[in-house]
Amino acid sequence: MSCLRPMLFSLLLTSLPFSFSLNETLQDIGQRNDVVLSWGITERMVSDNSSEEEMDSSLVLAPRKTYRKDPLNDFKMYTGGWNISNPHYWASVSYTAAPFFIIATIWFAIFGLCLSLICLCYCCCRREPCGYSRLAYALSLIFLVSFSFAAIIGCAVLYTGQEKFHSTTINTLEYVVHQADDTSQNLRSMSGYLSAAKQFNVVQVSLPPNVQTDIDQIQSLIDSSASTLTSKTEDNSKDIKNLIESVRVALIILSASMLLLTFLGFVFSIFGMQFPVYILVVAGWILVTGTFILSGIFLLLHNVTGDTCVAMNQWVQNPTAHTALDDILPCVDHATAQETLAKSKEVTSQLVDLINTVITNVSNINFAPNFAQLYFNQSGPVLPTLCNPFHPDLTDRVCSPGEVDLTNATQVWSGYVCQTSPSGICFTTGRLSPSLYSQFSATVNVSYGLYQYGPFLIELADCTFARQTFLDIEATYCPGLRKYSERIYVGVVMVGTAVMLSLVFWVIYGRERRHRVYTKRKMARSSGGGGGGGDEGFVYAKGE
Repeated sequence: MSCLRPMLFSLLLTSLPFSFSLNETLQDIGQRNDVVLSWGITERMVSDNSSEEEMDSSLVLAPRKTYRKDPLNDFKMYTGGWNISNPHYWASVSYTAAPFFIIATIWFAIFGLCLSLICLCYCCCRREPCGYSRLAYALSLIFLVSFSFAAIIGCAVLYTGQEKFHSTTINTLEYVVHQADDTSQNLRSMSGYLSAAKQFNVVQVSLPPNVQTDIDQIQSLIDSSASTLTSKTEDNSKDIKNLIESVRVALIILSASMLLLTFLGFVFSIFGMQFPVYILVVAGWILVTGTFILSGIFLLLHNVTGDTCVAMNQWVQNPTAHTALDDILPCVDHATAQETLAKSKEVTSQLVDLINTVITNVSNINFAPNFAQLYFNQSGPVLPTLCNPFHPDLTDRVCSPGEVDLTNATQVWSGYVCQTSPSGICFTTGRLSPSLYSQFSATVNVSYGLYQYGPFLIELADCTFARQTFLDIEATYCPGLRKYSERIYVGVVMVGTAVMLSLVFWVIYGRERRHRVYTKRKMARSSGGGGGGGDEGFVYAKGE
């Protein structure tokens, strides 16, 4: 993404000027929908070096959800909204994970100091155990078993959570890539139809030169937009997939390491294997520190996921505003889409006029044989003209009686095709020769293809395709992303906390077990005379 550069993608939004009255209207709409639109001077939240034109069209996304302290700005509240390209956004969302980073630091320092003191006392101030508490021994064993099971459960939650999060994230990414690819493919198909239209020449009648020049220009814009969309989609998709796979591997390694550490530590503690336990305690000390750091990272990821989903929901209400979501799936340039739509209508209308000119001036006239270029012995009922779906001003037009529609023109005209001799002269009744019918059919197919892409171009112009994409993500994928990112975060916290406490009780249980064994041996040696006892569950060795 940049976020989720999160779900990927391209092209530019046109800047739209807003009048004072429109600004008030938009702010009223935003307030009714619990959205801060921030087009006013006091509410605008953009960088100081933003141009005046950018300030008129930019929209701050999820400003309330992202209202957090910013460590990069003297811990003042961050007001820039969801923006994955803004370092202040990342600093503010990272600050939410600060407690886990602090816990990791405190744990590393204090437990490390305790280990050093224990090691120092063991080496320099070594003395015989003085006794043990049955209650302390039993409680340490109970807690050891409990925290070991808690660590195992945490590893299971972490593993299942990361699998679900991985699959949901990949599905979201593939959906966004699919949407972008479909848009790019439609743009290329549109370009192909325009190219074919430019090359048509029916009975030496072709499109006017100025229309052909306009087609060349609009083709260049379409091809550029499609290429930009495809390339940016592929680049962002690769970056996100690499990140997702790295996260997955890290979580699998973490859960496996913690599970193995917990199992070995439990077994070695139960069987009194002190040296391996001490080695595992040192390894666990480092691993727990890393786990708490990872907990903070995944809390950050969980918060970013929630911010992104809220930002998508708010953007859907204002799809033509310039936002940070342009890095994921921006709208196609409004001017390009409108120009392409107008040109597709114009070319469709011109092609229909071209066919109707040939029908009126060639097919429906009974030429004499001396008109060699136009004569093919056409005869029979008059060929119906093709319905033009647009008026001269390119507004929609209803077909007149007797006209054939683009959808069934070739089928109707097939009944007017004659059979011809090798020289191309009809020897049966008909208004179309097979070759002319083929040219008509190809021209109609191109006209109908351009006409069909009208709704697609309208969707590009008003951002319907991007809005629908974000609606689907917010409704279908966001709940799973929130749920499973939280499950990962909870799983990592469970594992880190359980293993941390297990480390402590490995040491405590090992001490109590060693004291218990030593005390029993002392009691066994002195059982012949003057054995010792104790109150309140304590047993003391003789002479201690």
